[in-house]
Amino acid sequence: MALKIVIYQLLVRLFGNKNTNNIFYGSIRENGCGKFNDINNAALCELKRMGITHIWYTGIIEHATTTNYSAFGISADNPYVVKGKAGSPYAIKDYYDTDPDLASQPNSRMSEFEALIERTHKSGLKAIIDFVPNHVARTYKSDVKPNGTEDLGESDNTNVFFHKDNNFYYIPGESFKVPENYNPCGDNYLHPPKNNKFDEYPAKASGNNVFTASPKIDDWFETVKLNYGIDYSTGTTHYQPIPDTWHKMLDILLFWANKGIDGLRCDMCEMVPAEFWRYAITEVKKQYRNIIFIGEAYSPENYRKYILSGFDYLYDKSGLYDLLRAAITGYSGLDKLQDYFNSAIKGIEQHMLTFLENHDEQRFASPQFAGSPEKAIPLMTLVATLHPAPVMIYFGQEIGVTAAGATGFSGDDGRTSIFDYTSIPEIQQWANNGKFDGALLSPKQIELRNFYVKLLNLCNSEEAIKNGKFGNLFNSNANGQSQGFNQYMNYAFTRYTPTDKLIIFITIDADNSPNLYLKIPEELFTDMGLYKNLHYVAKDILYSNYKTVIQGEDLIANGLHIVADKMSALILKLEISNI
Repeated sequence: MALKIVIYQLLVRLFGNKNTNNIFYGSIRENGCGKFNDINNAALCELKRMGITHIWYTGIIEHATTTNYSAFGISADNPYVVKGKAGSPYAIKDYYDTDPDLASQPNSRMSEFEALIERTHKSGLKAIIDFVPNHVARTYKSDVKPNGTEDLGESDNTNVFFHKDNNFYYIPGESFKVPENYNPCGDNYLHPPKNNKFDEYPAKASGNNVFTASPKIDDWFETVKLNYGIDYSTGTTHYQPIPDTWHKMLDILLFWANKGIDGLRCDMCEMVPAEFWRYAITEVKKQYRNIIFIGEAYSPENYRKYILSGFDYLYDKSGLYDLLRAAITGYSGLDKLQDYFNSAIKGIEQHMLTFLENHDEQRFASPQFAGSPEKAIPLMTLVATLHPAPVMIYFGQEIGVTAAGATGFSGDDGRTSIFDYTSIPEIQQWANNGKFDGALLSPKQIELRNFYVKLLNLCNSEEAIKNGKFGNLFNSNANGQSQGFNQYMNYAFTRYTPTDKLIIFITIDADNSPNLYLKIPEELFTDMGLYKNLHYVAKDILYSNYKTVIQGEDLIANGLHIVADKMSALILKLEISNI
């Protein structure tokens, strides 16, 4: 049977950075930068041991930055259209190149990336990179595009707002204006005159569908919206014959697929028409049938449309993530999971990528979120075991990264900055100068990481988690049906195959240790292949020493005795007892 995909997202710029300066708004020379080569065999072996199957290498493709690489044939960027000194990895500057920040030798940046992919595969892991299809940097210019490839916008008719074969949208007769209150980071630039900060005529539309020459400071003003054949002035679509942008973006997808990557995480996929995805994914999979496409999607009403367009998996952010965040921060309870199961994801659960952290969200352990990495234990257990679809963690989640303090453009917002040259102290502790032996981790960090190691390995060692059916235990225990079951703080379900039967119980109660009896409804009991006249051992295989023996019929009538710690989880394996 297929493996359950377990993804480890890491920002290459930060992952291997050994520099500890962390100067506010520091340059790459001051604060350093992680490299492809820092992700060495020791790191990869540790991630493999952790139960990871896929690594999402974030920030690979060249993006706009304030660091000057003109000595290496890369055109310099204007700081007034770069966010942060490092720049956003999602303001792509050259679709055919890797980011020079990440190379030990910038002239060898592509070969160093290719070596990383080879190392990843030799370690028994697969590699995912970002594809950013909706927008590019305002200074987009491919310096290394293949011979015969026309650059984006090269043949555009800039005198019209829309043309089917334009790559960009234009505001004819107007110059682009940098938001009035925006100042580039630092004071090391020769600032252009105030009214001529960045020369772009005619102005192009901004990436977040802002069709004006004067975007606001909260807009994606540093990026330019790509045109896939939608005339936003009339609401009409022009998909036949195939628009020029479609052809160019397919060529880019095939370019990266040919590098040996195993998957693409597609940024803001809903801002690109589903018709393009149906065309492009079909064409890519004709040549690379095993490559996976993951879509960053936030509108449940669109999920089925994008899955039918070829996406293997979509973000489960607007459903499961938002629900669990509300529960752990006290705004709702775990009873809301019943609404989730009856929501837009019903019937497509196998396509939903679950997570508690990623680069867009606040760190779980940050004061702005849960304030403690240990509080993730029950929720991480739930998202990892709820269904066979992929689960993802963000680098450092497993050792309690808090993202404390401001590093520059990002501010002190509970997120690990994707815009700044900085480093992560907790990651440096684990990496221990490239050894990745965890020798500098605290006992609490080691304990937390051991939990993640055990949980993520169970995802593929237990057939029931990998491929089993789901059985809901909430309805038969909530609303006073089982003594001690708190429907707002507790949740329970089964995952089972004919040979592997698990009961998963979690509690987010920080004040009370659960002591209750968990009943299995008779119909589910039968479907699980359990027998009333047999005795069963229920033993936790996650991290506790909990173990009990119960007769089959008592699982229905009286329930399984559950004793757990506060804010904890149990994965109870049911096996026939010899009693």
